[in-house]
Amino acid sequence: MSISRDLFEKDLYKVLGVPKDATEAEIKKAYRKLAREFHPDANKGDAKAEERFKEISEANDVLSDPKRRKEYDEGRALFGNGGFRAGPAGAGGFGFDLGDLFGGGPGGAPPQGGGFGGGLGDVFGGLFNRGGATTRTQPRRGQDIETEVTLKFTEAVDGATVPLKMTSQAPCKACSGTGDKNGTPRVCPTCVGTGQVSRGGSGSFSLTDPCTDCKGRGLIAQDPCEVCNGSGRARSARTMQVRIPAGVTDGQRIRLRGKGAPGERGGPAGDLYVTVHVDAHPVFGRKADNLTVTVPVTFVEAALGGEIKVPTLGGPPVTLKLPPGTPNGRTLRARGKGAVRKDGTRGDLLVSIEVAVPAATEGKALDALEAYREATADTDPRAELFQAAKGV
Repeated sequence: MSISRDLFEKDLYKVLGVPKDATEAEIKKAYRKLAREFHPDANKGDAKAEERFKEISEANDVLSDPKRRKEYDEGRALFGNGGFRAGPAGAGGFGFDLGDLFGGGPGGAPPQGGGFGGGLGDVFGGLFNRGGATTRTQPRRGQDIETEVTLKFTEAVDGATVPLKMTSQAPCKACSGTGDKNGTPRVCPTCVGTGQVSRGGSGSFSLTDPCTDCKGRGLIAQDPCEVCNGSGRARSARTMQVRIPAGVTDGQRIRLRGKGAPGERGGPAGDLYVTVHVDAHPVFGRKADNLTVTVPVTFVEAALGGEIKVPTLGGPPVTLKLPPGTPNGRTLRARGKGAVRKDGTRGDLLVSIEVAVPAATEGKALDALEAYREATADTDPRAELFQAAKGV
């Protein structure tokens, strides 16, 4: 890959602290020492150290490659040390913009008139990378993690803090996340450390894809780590205390920002997605923000009315008034005794009435029922049913 023209203005030897006639071994040794000192994983949150690491990697990427080093030395001698320097007209320099050298006029605009119509960049061929890409390894966001948790009915209603054991990709401990056994990866020459490559498009429009050579990392291991096979990432298990909000429902998917896998090179962590499962309760049910319960009553209570006590979830019972003549299946409402809503208020407790019929009756109770039957012998509760069935 050709060298970007901005590199010729930098003293890459000075960046690594080696002389211009340094051997490959001396360059490699200097790079390893500096890379360990300024690696982002060893200086988390330090922007200056991260920028210094980029400069070191950039310098090593050029100087460790004999072909690119020769290209750099030739270009540096030509443009970096007084060769064709841009200068104001009539001031002892050349009266043209350096952009002319790359096929354009001042500021990179098309040349006016004749002059160097084809651009001197065509003369020097592969010395320049017209794409203008710079060698910069970019931060990389961590992966999202999917997990599941099973809660008790009361935990789902009131909320709970639960431990979640998760397995995800994290920086490899053996190589400190560099992917290189010695902690000295080189910048990917294909994407120049960006982790992305452009493709297709017409004019100024193009699309970007993750670089296939470095798998989007921007770095390539010179001596791949045996634990992570040069990827810089390894399986890591951890247990996290996670707060599940009150009012969650069975099957609900919760997103916890920044609780996923750690990022690379100072990048943000991914997100954690938790799918909630809720165990059934032996007494209570759930309908949106309301709780449900079925309460049995006697025939006398249903017929004559009265007050009945109803259990609540995690609280004292409430007393509800049962109207006379309450039919089987009627629903009463206890306000504010349901599940927690998003705004912090509570739904209601929906109480379904179930008239309990005794399996056997004897003694005075039997005599009373027989007397009641005789007293209501002329009443047929099914009369309307048969009338409706005939279409009358």
